[in-house]
Amino acid sequence: MIMLMLNKTNWTPASFILNGVPGLEDMHLWISFPFCSMYAVAMVGNCGLLYLIHLEDSLHRPMYYFLAMLSLTDIVMCSSTIPKALSIFWCHLKEIGFDECLVQMFFVHTFTGMESGVLMLMALDRYVAICYPLRYSTILTNPVIAKVGLATFFRGVFLIIPFTFLTKRLPYCRGNIIPHTYCDHMSVAKLSCGNIKVNVIYGLMVALLIGGFDILCITVSYTMILRAVVSLSSADARQKAFSTCTAHLCAIVFSYSPAFFCFFFNRFGSHTIPPSCHIIVANIYLLLPPTMNPIVYVVKTKQIRDCVIRIFSGSKKIKSYST
Repeated sequence: MIMLMLNKTNWTPASFILNGVPGLEDMHLWISFPFCSMYAVAMVGNCGLLYLIHLEDSLHRPMYYFLAMLSLTDIVMCSSTIPKALSIFWCHLKEIGFDECLVQMFFVHTFTGMESGVLMLMALDRYVAICYPLRYSTILTNPVIAKVGLATFFRGVFLIIPFTFLTKRLPYCRGNIIPHTYCDHMSVAKLSCGNIKVNVIYGLMVALLIGGFDILCITVSYTMILRAVVSLSSADARQKAFSTCTAHLCAIVFSYSPAFFCFFFNRFGSHTIPPSCHIIVANIYLLLPPTMNPIVYVVKTKQIRDCVIRIFSGSKKIKSYST
């Protein structure tokens, strides 16, 4: 058994024990199979999308640059947790160093925030494409895309960095066993015997600043898109305009549905919902968007689908379609 080593001055553990899915320890091997399968699909799908966007000149457009940002975010987001989870399920390697835990926490929260931010940017992209089609390429130039992408990334970094300091300052005298597959901010903070009110308030503030702001922007964008689409005279034009948003709407559902569950569980449902259910949904939150986004975009976006068909069929020319 790994002994808890405490620094006598600040009660900081040398390591934590990630206990996996509490109450379902006997099922860890079976739980690992869907996790591993989804992770493999996510890595192949997102790496494939990045390669395709880099390879195909026809995909060098704002919509696909934002999709590349989403794919890169998804790769980092699931890779920061799933390999460790699989090592817990398969090899019982449950120990994680204190600093390593803080690094994992930083990556998880930074890139889930980045995911939300990129989805918001993609909503703005669809708004410009549908409401200002003639000015689309002049508004969303490459420098503008690079700037908003970097702004979204640094927003996450600057808002999440305080989590690590707020967590590091706490005294940990309630043991070192975390009932989770990865280091989540509140899961770690709850091990402290100190006052975690600042952690809770700051966590809520960050959720509102990132999630609340992004959801507001997405809602406003789609309200304007809906007004523009409804005002079109032709039914075919309406269907074509709205079909360009289908894949993005699916990505929003895949990302925000488990996120809302985890958010409300941490604050209101910890006494009514089994912890195992929360842990599984928290992992689905990090796995479902990276797994499904490439599939949805290939199926729903004709230009990507045509490029994939051309590569796999070896055909040299496929008619280019606008999205």
